[in-house]
Amino acid sequence: MKITVVGAGAVGASCAEYIAIKNFASEVVLIDIKEGFAEGKAMDLMQTASLLGFDSKITGTTGDYSKTAGSDIAVITSGIPRKPGMTREELIGINAGIVKSVAESLIKHSPNVIIIVVSNPMDTMAYLVHKATNIPKNRIIGMGGALDSARFKYRLAEALGCPQSDVDGMVIGGHSDTGMVPLIEKAVRNSVPVSEYLSAEKQAWVVEETKVGGATLTKLLGTSAWYAPGAAVTALCQAIALDSKKMFPCSALVEGEYGLKGLAIGVPCIIGRNGIEKIVEIKLSAAEKAKLEESAKGVHEVNNLLDASVAK
Repeated sequence: MKITVVGAGAVGASCAEYIAIKNFASEVVLIDIKEGFAEGKAMDLMQTASLLGFDSKITGTTGDYSKTAGSDIAVITSGIPRKPGMTREELIGINAGIVKSVAESLIKHSPNVIIIVVSNPMDTMAYLVHKATNIPKNRIIGMGGALDSARFKYRLAEALGCPQSDVDGMVIGGHSDTGMVPLIEKAVRNSVPVSEYLSAEKQAWVVEETKVGGATLTKLLGTSAWYAPGAAVTALCQAIALDSKKMFPCSALVEGEYGLKGLAIGVPCIIGRNGIEKIVEIKLSAAEKAKLEESAKGVHEVNNLLDASVAK
């Protein structure tokens, strides 16, 4: 299993590190446009191999996509990070050109690659990869829902005062502060609905803190987060590598599922060797469905900005 990570910054390096530590990939290639940067990150990571006990080979390259040839999975993290006060949507003009060029370069050297999109605004960047390439839709995955759900479970466990291993919950919808739909009605602690433990006010707090999870970290750190995004990517890569058929909410191209079409948005997906092997349509309450439809409107609006910028 060969995995390429495009962008050797904090998120990309975290992806490479976690993938190597999990030891399910034979080779990880880091690629970046900054001279020597990916090579240095790769060397630094490889010097941890004997200490951490992994056998994955990590290499780095400056802009040479021929080194990525034969990749089974490619992760696109490249683009500028979100700065304090900047919305994900404001990133679109800068990151669209980067992501399109990267996707085309990856497919040129690895025509059967599965692409995981991390760059923001993530749903629109996943939509862009669908529009810019001719690869099957199951091989394009937006990472956002996996990350948002991890943040949801963090806040649930915090509110419940319990380990995160006790809770389960999922976030669907757009990967933005206003677009996320944390499914609080379906969240559980050891199969018991969290409504049995948490007041309506506390549940609302969990939902709102989840939705601003990325912005909260950006304010604290002065840049986008990297540990949890790297872990979310690694979980998806591992599900593909091991053909585990695990369910993650991911940004997938919908063609009628949930009554939506013509966009990539976070929905529950079965992830296996072929990428997105199935979109799972779970039963939503009227309130959840209305929130998902509202989220889709927001994603469509950003997609329209993308289409307008591409047309210029």
